Amino acid sequence: MKILRARFVTLARLGVVAILGLSASCAAPSSPGTSSSNPGTRDTFVLGLASEPDTLNPVLGYEPDGGSLLFDGLVRRNADLTLAPALAERLPDVKGTTVTFTLRQGVRFHDGTPLTSDDVAYTYQAVLDPKNNSGIRGDYTAIESVEAPDPATVVFHLKHPYAPILQRATLGIVPRRLLQGQSLDKVAFNTKPVGTGPYRFVSWTPGDKVVLEANQSYWGGAPAIKRLVMAYSADDNVRATRMAAGEFDATELPPKAAARFEDQVGLTVYKVPSADYRGVMFPLDAPVTGDKAIRKALSLALDRSAMVGAILAGAGRPAFGPVAPGTTWHNPAVDGTPTPDRDQAARLLDQAGWKPGSGGVRVKDGTPASFTLMYPAGDSLRKDLALAVASDAKKIGVDVRLAGLDWDAIEPRMAKDALIMGYGSPYDPDYINYEMFHSSFSGQGFFNPGHYKEPDVDALLEKGRAETDPTVRKQTYDALQQRIRD
Repeated sequence: MKILRARFVTLARLGVVAILGLSASCAAPSSPGTSSSNPGTRDTFVLGLASEPDTLNPVLGYEPDGGSLLFDGLVRRNADLTLAPALAERLPDVKGTTVTFTLRQGVRFHDGTPLTSDDVAYTYQAVLDPKNNSGIRGDYTAIESVEAPDPATVVFHLKHPYAPILQRATLGIVPRRLLQGQSLDKVAFNTKPVGTGPYRFVSWTPGDKVVLEANQSYWGGAPAIKRLVMAYSADDNVRATRMAAGEFDATELPPKAAARFEDQVGLTVYKVPSADYRGVMFPLDAPVTGDKAIRKALSLALDRSAMVGAILAGAGRPAFGPVAPGTTWHNPAVDGTPTPDRDQAARLLDQAGWKPGSGGVRVKDGTPASFTLMYPAGDSLRKDLALAVASDAKKIGVDVRLAGLDWDAIEPRMAKDALIMGYGSPYDPDYINYEMFHSSFSGQGFFNPGHYKEPDVDALLEKGRAETDPTVRKQTYDALQQRIRD
C-alpha cells in the first residue's frame, strides 16, 4: 500500500479475473446463433462488462488506449503490450519534435469510404480543439499541430520531445467527413459510430448492451466470432449471477466474486496480472483529511496484507505508490510494510494534537477525527475496501463514515469527502500520473481531485515525459515515486 504525500493512500494492486464459458450448456449465448465448445468459432459471443461507455466517439474519450473493436489507431498493442503498426505501415522513429507516419494502403471505413491522412489529422485536431470538450484533451497537450501533406502521410509537430508519443498513437481514427463542422457533443456518430476496426456497429441499447458484427472486409482479416454482444451491469453480484445462469459467455469479476466459479464444470477462470490499483483519495482542503498526520496515521494503520488476502482472495499485492509493483516502471524502494503499525500511528496522532475523545474518536481543537469515505454503489470490491478502511481507522480513533453513491453524486463531493478511487496503467508512467499529480490539473473533476500541488513533483513529471533516454526516464520516475511517498 502506499501513501501519496498529502492525499492518496494506495491499498492494493489488483489482479483482473475473467471467467470464460467453454461450454454452450453452461454459458449459452443470449442472442440467436450457433455455439460450440470453442468460443473462437461460435457465431455469437456475449461478454458481461461492468462499465458502459458514455460515448462511442474516440474524440470524446472512447477507448483511447486501443481497446476498441470498432476503431483502429495508427499503432496497436500486442498481447505483451509492445507496439506494432496498425493504420500506419510501420513504427516511425521518435526523435526531436517531428514524428511522421505513413498510412497503410487500402484501408476503408465501415461505410466503404477510404481512410486518408486527413481523417487522422482531423481526429487529433478535434481532440485538441477546446470547443469539443474532449475528456482526453489533457493526454495530448504535447502535440502542437498535426498536418496531412499528402493522402498517405501524417506529420505530428510536438511542443517538446515527448517520449510516449507512440503510446498515444493508439487513439481510434474517425472519418472527418461525418464529423467536421458539427457540435461533437450532439452528433449522431457518438451513438452510431463508423470506424475501420474488426467489428462494425449494429446497435446500442443504453443501460443494457452494445451489439457488434464482424467486419468481413477488415484489412487485418475478418474475425472468427461473427457477432459480439457487450452486456453491461455495474453490480458485480449481478454479473456473477448472470454468468452462473448462462446469460454470458464471459465476464469480469473481482477475485472474491469469481471464487464460486473455480471448480465449475464448463467454465475457466483466468487470473490476469494488471497495473490497476485502489486507494483512498483525500481532499486536502477538508478540515480532517487535510491534516498530514491523519493521512500518515491511516497509512500506518491499514492492514493491506489482510485486504489482499480476504478481499482480493490473494489475487493482488499490497501497493505503496502510483506505479504498480511488478511493472517495469515501479520503484521497489518505496515499498513499505503491508502489515499495520498502529502504535506508531497512535503516536503520530498524539504528537499532532489528536487526543482520545468520547466514544473512542480522537479530537483536535474541538474537531472530531471523522470524515466520510465514498465508494461507487454496486462496486463490491470498493465497498469491501471501504469497510476495511473504516474498521482499521476505528482502531486508532478515527471515525470513517461510509457512503455508497453513483458517480454523478460522487463527483461534486470530492472536494470535501474522501473516495475509494481506482487508477493504474500498464503502458507508460506518464499516463494517469501527470493528470493525477501535476498542479495544472488541480481540482479538474477526476483529474487531481485532491488539489495536489508540489513544484518539485511538477518538475519531475515534466522531465519524465520529455526525456527519451530510457535509463534517465526510469531514474526520473523512481525519484517521482519516492517524492510522492515521502
